[in-house]
Amino acid sequence: MPDVFADLVGQDEAVTELRRAAAAAAAVLRVGAADRTPALIAAGPAGDDRAPAGVDPSAGMTHAWIFTGPPGSGRSVAARAFAAALQCVHGTGCGECPGCHTTMGGTHADVRMVVPEGLSIGVGEMRALVLRAASTPSGGRWQVVIIEDADRLTEAAGNALLKAIEEPPPRTVFLLCAPSTHPDDISVTIRSRCRVVPLRQPPATAVAEVLVRRDGVAPDVAQWAAAAAQGHVGRARRLARDPEARKRREAVLAVPRRLTGVGAAFDAASALIEAAEAEAEAAVTEADTAERAALETALGAGGTGRGAAGAMRGAAGQLKELEKRQKSRATRAQRDALDRALVDLAGFYRDALTMALRAPVAPVHTDTAALAGAGAQKWDAEGSLRRLEAVLACRAAIEANVKPRIAVEAMMLALWKG
Repeated sequence: MPDVFADLVGQDEAVTELRRAAAAAAAVLRVGAADRTPALIAAGPAGDDRAPAGVDPSAGMTHAWIFTGPPGSGRSVAARAFAAALQCVHGTGCGECPGCHTTMGGTHADVRMVVPEGLSIGVGEMRALVLRAASTPSGGRWQVVIIEDADRLTEAAGNALLKAIEEPPPRTVFLLCAPSTHPDDISVTIRSRCRVVPLRQPPATAVAEVLVRRDGVAPDVAQWAAAAAQGHVGRARRLARDPEARKRREAVLAVPRRLTGVGAAFDAASALIEAAEAEAEAAVTEADTAERAALETALGAGGTGRGAAGAMRGAAGQLKELEKRQKSRATRAQRDALDRALVDLAGFYRDALTMALRAPVAPVHTDTAALAGAGAQKWDAEGSLRRLEAVLACRAAIEANVKPRIAVEAMMLALWKG
């Protein structure tokens, strides 16, 4: 049985650090059991990770952590694996004990996951989470709070979290996931009170090995998917196993040869936006329907008692709030789908650039290498670079809340004009 860190691909240094910290956390519990006052000392602004007597301070266990790295590097995987190691009865993340099993399965009573479905994490949700995190662990080890995409915290939500991190409950550990420690991603004050675990983009060979070992993907397909996904483990798995994902990728990589004029550029932009909308709708429709049905049932829909009709008449506010959350989730899903397409397109122009420069690196998209080579001859290195920058600028614009259609149309015109 592999341990909980087995799926953290290509992150040997981070795994070593997290193993040491988990061992130190187990030592903290042993010391606390003797003293009857188990606690972690919060990391100060200078990163002062003090530990109780008998615990190696260099092991670096503290109450708040930030996992950073590019998309697909495994930030949330690392956070969940570390949470499992903290709940492990052996303090190692063995992968076999009930603490490891329930944490990795998402059912541990003392591990709470915050996975934003919308564009942001609001203050109400964060206050409720902080309140629950202050309770004593039911299993006798740690309360662990994992916040995926902590860069989506609103300012008010960040302030609510900061108060909890500044004065942490004695047996609570906060694990935050963010692209970087830049102030645009995480506030400076929160960063100063956390230990940072930087993750890197895993090499394609490591991603391919995981696809073969864990998912049973054929080696040649795994190698292709790992290269095409540019180190993103989840995207590589999707490409290897989902024919629809491969079709969407093929449509995106056909864009460069479709840009024959202004009209074609706008048509390509519309096709890209509509494909992202369709993918997002397919991803959220089932969940939206199930949520609405569950809420209506809870509010008395279909009931025949005296109060059933009255309860439904008073449910408009709750249904409206649900629709608001679902709309936010749909917008997020659309932007995520569009971003995946832009990453694939950026990979194509990256290939053209490296070919124009005759750089000794393998192409990202081996199946369109000939097309990228033809583009490199036509555009030269400068033209390829301008086109790559146009795709990256489109991603940045959408992240800054520019309307996706406007950003994509501007990108398509830039790609056509060069």
